[in-house]
Amino acid sequence: AHGVLLHMTIFPANEMVFGFAFALSAMFWLGAGIYWIESFFFSLDGLRLLLLPLAAVASILPLVFGGVRVLPYAAAPMFKLHFVIANIAYGLFAIAALHAVLMLAVERRLHALKGAGFQRNAGNRGGGWLSNWIETLPPLLTMEKLLFRLIGAGFVLLTATLVSGIVFSEQLIDRPLSLDHKTVFAILSWLMFGALLTARKISGWRGRAALRWVIASFIALLLAYVGSRFVFEVLLHRPVV
Repeated sequence: AHGVLLHMTIFPANEMVFGFAFALSAMFWLGAGIYWIESFFFSLDGLRLLLLPLAAVASILPLVFGGVRVLPYAAAPMFKLHFVIANIAYGLFAIAALHAVLMLAVERRLHALKGAGFQRNAGNRGGGWLSNWIETLPPLLTMEKLLFRLIGAGFVLLTATLVSGIVFSEQLIDRPLSLDHKTVFAILSWLMFGALLTARKISGWRGRAALRWVIASFIALLLAYVGSRFVFEVLLHRPVV
């Protein structure tokens, strides 16, 4: 239902209606779809509590924030290809960022239990619903494997997004890609994810520093499109090209 609603509202007739709320909604819808596919290969039941409520809230954001813009060139096949690739990449990185947050929480939990000399028995299994939920998450090694699979696939699609954006800009709008706010943060995010994958390949980089790098890279990607549209549409009430 979420996907059908997105298609009907973003692509009415031969036009395209879009905005930051639509981008966020599409990102989490794709993220939920990716989670569903990956759940066939990994035990990810503990992630539902975090991902699905976020996707549900994101699905109604376009009703709250109606600052959208109709793009006259949206019917062009090249633009639609660029749009689809970009949103799949955003969805992959959104799930990767959520994984990084959860892995940090699990790692902190494990260090806290180790430091307290934790002994797992019936008398000390308490700790509240949050601790109990963290214990339902997949093992750290499983989450780490999935995390870098998501980042690798997302990096390939982000690269395709940047390339298709350059080609689209030159062929359809008759102007080269400009280094505006959106482009600068997209390239910055691409460089950060590329550096992470390179460090992972060469030196096996992992741990808290790598997870925080994932989150920082995703924040840069958010600022590239969703963040810039939020500032223009909601705070400044200005149309976005």
